Amino acid sequence: MTDGHTGGEDLREAWDDLVATARRTAADGLVVGTSGNVSVRVGDLVLVTPSGVRYDRLGPGDLLAVGLDGRPRIGILRPTSELPLHLAVYRTTGARAVVHTHAVHATAVSTLVDELPAVHYMCAALGGPVRVAPYATYGSQELAANMLEALRDRTGCLLRNHGTVVHGASLDQAYDHTAQLEWMCQVWLAATAAGTPTLLAREEIDRVGAKLRGYGQRP
Repeated sequence: MTDGHTGGEDLREAWDDLVATARRTAADGLVVGTSGNVSVRVGDLVLVTPSGVRYDRLGPGDLLAVGLDGRPRIGILRPTSELPLHLAVYRTTGARAVVHTHAVHATAVSTLVDELPAVHYMCAALGGPVRVAPYATYGSQELAANMLEALRDRTGCLLRNHGTVVHGASLDQAYDHTAQLEWMCQVWLAATAAGTPTLLAREEIDRVGAKLRGYGQRP
C-alpha cells in the first residue's frame, strides 16, 4: 500500500537515500552497531530505519513507512524504538528528514553542560548554541517532549547521556549538520582540555546565520 499522494518510485528513491544515509552514519563513526536511526518524510508518510537491523543488511525490499500517527503503512519490519522522536519533529516542524546518532564527542558533551558553548560560528547553521535535552528513557514520549523543548528555534540538539537529534530540509542537510555538531563538540572538548576557550557573542552568531542563508551555489 502506498500513500495516495506519493508514487511508488518516489518512495523507492527516498528509501535508497535513507539507507545510504544510515550507512554513512555507521561508516563515519557516528553510530555503533544498530544504534541511532534515520527517517525521511515523503508526503504523509515517514520512512524510517527498522529496530535492531544493521544498516548493511537493509535492501530495497525492506522499505518501512508509517503515517504521522505512527501506524504502519508499508513493510513488515518494526520501526525504530525512537519513532516518537521522529514523529514529534515532523508533527511540529516543516522538517523533511531526521538523523539521530550516538556520536562519541556529542554524547560526552551532553553529560557535561546544558548547552554546547558557541566555540565556532557553525552553530549558526543549527539556529544558535545547541541545547541539551534533559535525560529520559529512550523511546519514551517524555524524551520526545524534552527534545522538542531543546529544539525550540533550533534544528539540532543533544540528548543528555544519549546522543544527537538533527532535522533538515533533506537527508543531506540533516546528515551534514549532524557531522558539524559532532565536530563542534570535539572542538569544545579539545579546547577545554587545553584551557578556557573564547566564545562567540550571540550577535556574531546571528550575523553568520544571515550569511549562511545565502551560502553555496544558486540554481
